[in-house]
Amino acid sequence: MLPGLCYGSSDVEADEAQAMQVHAALRAQGLPGSMPVYASPLRRCAELARRLGPAPVFDARLSEMDFGSWEMRSWDAIPRAEVDAWAADLLRYRPGGGESVLQVAERVAAFRRDLRARGHAQALVLCHAGTIRLLSALQGGQSLEMAALQAASTPHQVGYGEVILLKD
Repeated sequence: MLPGLCYGSSDVEADEAQAMQVHAALRAQGLPGSMPVYASPLRRCAELARRLGPAPVFDARLSEMDFGSWEMRSWDAIPRAEVDAWAADLLRYRPGGGESVLQVAERVAAFRRDLRARGHAQALVLCHAGTIRLLSALQGGQSLEMAALQAASTPHQVGYGEVILLKD
């Protein structure tokens, strides 16, 4: 993927060499073992999930944020006024007419509730940087709005294939 492109819900492929490295690293850590695998249905997660096991569960609630008409555009080509409007209302502004951070948080929180209700001791979840930041923020016990703002304003860039352990 070219650096500087805005993409979230666009179904782009992962770099094959990186995917192979992540697969090998996960296997070296004994993952997924016997735990269930949940994944975003977008190819950059789904392809890895299929390599890890015979029965991954694909859940659209794990997809990255939909940036609407901003998708696959250079960040430099998006009007500054639109980016500023998003920065002024991180919670509710819908970049490019796509999803707001709050809408993404609502679907990610619903996935988290359903996963907890299934009672797994552990699960491997393959998803995207924004989704991971939301899952992490949601475990803090704060309101959905505060978790969404925390995730949206977190400067931490989640690396491709980075393993982040979340405990409930």
